[in-house]
Order: sequence, then C-alpha cells, then structure tokens
Amino acid sequence: MNKIKQLKIEDWPEAILEINDPPLQLNYRGEKPDWSSTFLAVVGSRRYSQYGKEVCEKLILGLKGYDITIVSGLALGIDGIAHKAALNAGLKTISVPGSGLDDSILYPATNRGLAKEILKSGGTLLSEFDPLQKASPWSFPQRNRIMAGLSKATLIIEATDKSGTLITARLALDYNREICVVPASIFSRYAVGSNKLLHQGATTINCSEDLLEVLGFNTPNESFQKELNFDNCSAEEKLILELLKEPQDRNEVIHRSNLSASQANILISSLEIKGYLKESLGKLHLN
Repeated sequence: MNKIKQLKIEDWPEAILEINDPPLQLNYRGEKPDWSSTFLAVVGSRRYSQYGKEVCEKLILGLKGYDITIVSGLALGIDGIAHKAALNAGLKTISVPGSGLDDSILYPATNRGLAKEILKSGGTLLSEFDPLQKASPWSFPQRNRIMAGLSKATLIIEATDKSGTLITARLALDYNREICVVPASIFSRYAVGSNKLLHQGATTINCSEDLLEVLGFNTPNESFQKELNFDNCSAEEKLILELLKEPQDRNEVIHRSNLSASQANILISSLEIKGYLKESLGKLHLN
C-alpha cells in the first residue's frame, strides 16, 4: 500500500489530459483511483474560522452514500479538515501534497498521520513530483492545477484576499470547471477572497444538495428526506427539531417549546446523542 508507483499515461484520467499544462508524470501511493467516480476539490485557507470548519464537515457529510471522491492538498487548515470529513463520511479521498510522496519529505509533517489514515481507508496520495522532491514556494501553485484539473468542481470554503486558494479557483476557471463558494460574513477576514469570488459569479453553496446538483446527482426533496430521518423520533423530539429549521439559541428553543427547562434539555441532549442536532457558536442547529 505504501509503495510509490507511477501511473502509466494510458491510466491517466481524461480530465488531466485535457488541461493545457498537464504534468510530465503522476506518482501515487495507495489505491489506484477509480476515475469513473465524480471528483470534488475542496480547498480553503490554512487559517480558518470555526464556522469554516463546521461548514466543511457538514457539507461533506451530506455527500455520504454518493460516488464522490474528495480531492484536497493535505495542507493544514481546510484541506486537512476536508480529508478527515471525507473519511468520516466513508468517501474516498485523494491527497495532492505540495511535495513528493516519500514519508521522509511528505509535507506538512504534522499531517503525515492523516496521510496514513487516507491510505488505510483505501484512498490515494497523488503527485507529479519526484518522490524525494521537497515542498517549496513554487510547488504549491503547481500542484493546485492537478487538483483543479482532476475535479469536476472546486469548492472553496474560506479564502483571504491573498490566499493561495484563489490560485486554485483561477485554474479551475481556466479549465472550464465549476467554482463553488460557501458564503460567509462580510466582517470575516477569513472570507474576503471567497466572498469576492461570489461577487464575480461563482456558484453559491448553502447545503450539500447544492453541491450534489452541481455535480450532476439527482437528490430527493430535502423536506421529504428530513421527514424520513425523523421517523424514529418521539413527538416531543420532533417538536424540538421543528423549532430548529433555523439555528436558535438554546433558551429560545426551550421558551418556544412550552416544555419545562429540564424536559427540554433532556430532549436536546437525546437529539445530540442521536446525531440530529449540535450546538456551536452559542446556537442549536440541525446536524
């Protein structure tokens, strides 16, 4: 599994061969990717907000069960979060690091454990660089074109105004790929660049269903899907879930439920354990 191999050019995906500056070689570790899968690149800043982390995890979890492969760069920040979210959702994931694939120089060193998890799960490490090529300032923009070219769409979670993530977005645009962006607060310094992409015409992503539509999958009606998901809940639990069509403060949920505080808190805790809701940034919201 850990042996570095080279893909024969006849085994390359057409998507890579179509770009105007294809690599000279492609090395890989792990499983040879199934090129018939639908590839989604997920990228964002190394510095991210709690909002960005939770959005990344939630959107990828919503792709569970679909033949989608998550592509990212193994970097600190959103890249690593995307890989982990893919593993948690049972999706295949491909890492395209900004270095060669030998353990001794795989970059960043802090994510080498994550790389092992990707390999163990049946995923892939992919690189055009020689196995012992160390990461350098130029190697990251160069590897970005592999991620953009390989993927049907690129999802940008957060990007500052000078983020390298914007290079991936420009490359995806050059390759006639879809650019998808999660909107964020205009006050967030982490999202100045990504919000600008929305202004320039990128596709807005508000939920996993938006992503599935971009990728060409038919999705069930969201309200019907939620109704099915709530079948195993009691009437009182369904009442709490109905109140959370939009994120709510816990005290507001308790007040609107007309239940005692102790009874409402027990229900909320039960729903958290079951995975129907979670509390973050002071708000309760559907998971």
